[in-house]
Amino acid sequence: MKLTTVTNVSVDGVMQGLGGSDEDRRCGFERGGWALPLFDDEAAALLGRIYQRADAFLFGRRTYEIFAGHWGAIGDPDNPIASALNTRPKYVASTTLTDPQWADTAVLSDDLAAAIAELKTKPAGELQVHGSGALVRWLLDHQLVDEITLFTYPVVVGQGTRLFPATGPDTALDLVESQATSNGVTIQVYRPTGRPQYATDTGTGTGTGTGTGTGTGD
Repeated sequence: MKLTTVTNVSVDGVMQGLGGSDEDRRCGFERGGWALPLFDDEAAALLGRIYQRADAFLFGRRTYEIFAGHWGAIGDPDNPIASALNTRPKYVASTTLTDPQWADTAVLSDDLAAAIAELKTKPAGELQVHGSGALVRWLLDHQLVDEITLFTYPVVVGQGTRLFPATGPDTALDLVESQATSNGVTIQVYRPTGRPQYATDTGTGTGTGTGTGTGTGD
């Protein structure tokens, strides 16, 4: 089973509080709701198709509880997101959640890496991670992610939790697919390919290796 992550981010990498002003005010975040004004029908249709191809879902506890409270209460079988979430297996990475109320939920509390590795041995299929920033970073650290999908919104939020930390592991990515909506939301699909290569020639002093004098930061 392929493990894929699907994340909505701003141009500056913020993923906190995208849906509403009071969705996530941790650490004094005051700029919630930055994604919805740009989330058009094209992006919604694409996201619905992504959910429909999932065979199972994996969440961190916070995202799981938000989704359970919202999507778990939507019984519309014609809603592609709700129908996928309500009818397919869900796994939660948590050491504190003991009694999940959302149907078909299993809690992964012991040896998370081993549990996820076991899920990935299942034939074919796709195990999707939506949101769950801390979990996504942990999965990347442990090289368990097969594919990364980013919905990038044309806005600089300027504060908030970012998908990738200021300091962390380095990862090379192959671009598998790219498209954009009429509102400027770009959707990129990447495949991690190990550590990146770094230039070793330090003779130009340009920051670009072109000798043009650009990229100096002036």
